[in-house]
Amino acid sequence: MDAKELQQQLKQRVEQKLRPLFSKYNQDYTDLESALKWKPTVLLIGNYSSGKSTLINELVGEEIQRTGQSPTDDSFTIITHDTPESAGQEIPGSSLVNDEALPFTAMKKHGEQFISHFRLKNVALPALADMAIIDSPGMLDAVTENDRGYDYMAVISQLAKLADLVVLMFDPHKAGTIKETYTAIRDTLPESAGEDRIVFVMSRIDECDSTSDLVRSFGTLCWNLSQMTGRKDIPHIFLTYAPDQKETNLDLSPWTTERAELTERIFTAPTFRVYHILQDIDRQVNELQLTCQAMASFSQKARDLTWNSLKFSSVAAILAFFFTGLISKLLFGFPEQSLLEAMFSGETTMAHMAFPLAGVTMVVVTSWTWLTRLSFPHLLNKIRTNKRCLLTLDSEYRRHLWKKIEKNVDELLFRANLGQIFGGHRRNQSRIKQFLQQDVAQFYDNIKK
Repeated sequence: MDAKELQQQLKQRVEQKLRPLFSKYNQDYTDLESALKWKPTVLLIGNYSSGKSTLINELVGEEIQRTGQSPTDDSFTIITHDTPESAGQEIPGSSLVNDEALPFTAMKKHGEQFISHFRLKNVALPALADMAIIDSPGMLDAVTENDRGYDYMAVISQLAKLADLVVLMFDPHKAGTIKETYTAIRDTLPESAGEDRIVFVMSRIDECDSTSDLVRSFGTLCWNLSQMTGRKDIPHIFLTYAPDQKETNLDLSPWTTERAELTERIFTAPTFRVYHILQDIDRQVNELQLTCQAMASFSQKARDLTWNSLKFSSVAAILAFFFTGLISKLLFGFPEQSLLEAMFSGETTMAHMAFPLAGVTMVVVTSWTWLTRLSFPHLLNKIRTNKRCLLTLDSEYRRHLWKKIEKNVDELLFRANLGQIFGGHRRNQSRIKQFLQQDVAQFYDNIKK
């Protein structure tokens, strides 16, 4: 079974079994839906002089993107192959975000300014028939330059979630010193793409004046990456240069294979598509499962409260049924004969039922008002103040998931009412557990075959 068929089957299985639960628990499904919809994708990011466009032109084999050492393109450009007839065709962002067949409909939220800087270019390169490369505007440093009219990092985050490979490029002159690069590595990419999907590249090394100059730039980049990632073990950094580089004093022979290895890494990214989707599904379904567990725990506490209230109300209603008439007679002189007196005399009639029924009604109304206006809101506020009481967070993984879903759980609790405490959360937990243990495991096995 090929990757396309596996992806289609996975999409159908998720739609059938999980889509309703994502909706029920107010969990965002758009990122997962987007990944299931379309082609494998490679995202290129970096500062404006890092060589992104040069690399794309080399991959495509034609000058499709403008290059230069100053900003030459301020758009997010998707480059792919559709049909030979569509080569050279350019599709504007307004069409991309309104096409349900593409994974970009959720990007409408970034606004018109972003949409006007978003486009797709079709090229005559069959190697891109089953994948797409996304070029991005160069990252900036100065705050005055940072106002693009849309949230750049939010766009990068969304595209990184879609991507099977994120190529982060640097140049020797700005080796990891750009402010937006810091934000991307420190905050955005860790939440959007796994470490195995990120490739680091320092290009344009032919512009270094000497080997010592290159070593200094490379060391600076390694130091900056260690500060940004918080890791001492720096991942492999590809050192590359354009094939048509000018004369240089630097001996480039040790790095002649790096460009070829990088190109191979980019073009083999689609082979990991289904695996990456399964990773995303596994992560998001575990978030869904934890949310479901939290709501099941809350529902159980609310049911216990309701059951205790019902037991108290039942006892009070029985007492009210038999003693309301007697108490009223002692306090107010009526009725002439209470239900208890009538039962002892053996002369019970329907008239004797008026005060008992009134007493029962009063107890029921009072108990319901107490439960809905006082007890339940008090329980809800108490739990919202300490939501962690709903779960046992006994591992770092569960604590990490909790940080991601805590806000969503609070929103669900904010909208909770007594009518939702029998919402079938335990049954939903079983469905989610079954999907993780059976369906996901089955697809992992299919990948290996």
